Parts: sequence; C-alpha cells; structure tokens
Amino acid sequence: MNNNNKNLSEKINLIYRILFNSLGHQYWWPGDSAFEVCVGAILTQNTNWQNVKKAIDNLKNNGLLTAKGLYALDISMLAEFIRPAGYYNIKSKRLKSFLSFLCEEFSCDIDEMFSLESETLRKKLLDVKGIGPETADSIMLYAGNHLQFVVDAYTYRILLRHDIIHEDAGYDDIKELFQQNLPGEINVYNECHALIVNIGKNYCKKTNPICDKCPLKNI
Repeated sequence: MNNNNKNLSEKINLIYRILFNSLGHQYWWPGDSAFEVCVGAILTQNTNWQNVKKAIDNLKNNGLLTAKGLYALDISMLAEFIRPAGYYNIKSKRLKSFLSFLCEEFSCDIDEMFSLESETLRKKLLDVKGIGPETADSIMLYAGNHLQFVVDAYTYRILLRHDIIHEDAGYDDIKELFQQNLPGEINVYNECHALIVNIGKNYCKKTNPICDKCPLKNI
C-alpha cells in the first residue's frame, strides 16, 4: 500500500471511529421485516423518513404490507395509501415494478431473492425501473445483509468538503472508496452510512453548515 492509499484508508477509518464514538449506534434501517425495509427504501426517495413512515403505517393498518398483498393491489389504490411519501404516482409505479420483479421471478419470496449472489442480485435490481444504485444498495445492505456500502448525497457532500474526493467523483467511485478501506463487515457498513446521514442532516447541511459543532471539524 503506497502512502497516499494508506493515508486515505486511515482517514476513512478515522471518520468512522469519530462518528461512532460521538454519536453511537444509529439503529438504522427501521423496519419490522426485510420486505418492509425494501418498501421503505423505494418510498424514501426524495422525501424524509417521517413521511415514509406515515405511508408504511397506512399499508400496515390496512393489512397490505406483504409482497402478495401489494402485488395484487390496484396501482391507483396503492398510490393513495402511499400519498404521504410524496411523488406518490411515481413511487407507486416504482414499487409496482419492484413487486413484479419479486413476485414473478421469486414467487414473492424475499428470502429467495436475497439468496442470490450479491453481484447477480445487484444487476437484477438495477434493471428494475425506478431502482438506482443507492436504492439497490440500501435494499441489499439493510434488508438482505449483503455487503454493499450505500452512498448518498450526504456522503458526497461530506467527503467533498473534507477534500477526500473531487467534484467529479461518481457513485461507484465513492462506494469503492469505502469498500476498499473499511472493514468488510455488515454492521460497519450499516453504522457508517447511518452515521454519515446523521452528520449530513444535522451538521454538514447543504446551506449554513454547523461546522464548529460537527464531530468531524478537526479532520
């Protein structure tokens, strides 16, 4: 390992240790089942979690939060149930696309889907209309315990502001950065991403960041 790579590895691990020591366990992603986490990962696109929770509660309270139940549900009805999550017409189509994939290829069996080898499953998920890299990796890591680091806008912003990446860094570049330098453990990937989200929401904001109180202020 050359000095540049060694320094980068040390910095990535230092960020993780500082955040974990400062903020502790994040207990993320919330959900009572792997399927619920998958639904949440799709609904959380471009909205906050509280709105997603309202949509999921609507499905739960009506006994619909199962793969077979949602697969059989008319798309217009689905859109109404998930209305609190915003962009509900678009998200109902994306959710239906995922349900078609799950139920037509795996007989609505989420465990069977997650039994696929990681690379194969990721390619299949990315072929589902409306599922991009971040959503696919969230589904795989948080619902399926596949070793896939999740990258989001917070990750990009924090690393850019700390001069760890260049502006033209893409999703896969940033993902590889973490996967090459963090210990390859599910709980580490889970906690690290959740901690980064916490920092992005509460300190490293898009505008008016609170740098003086940020746990990463000395990096």
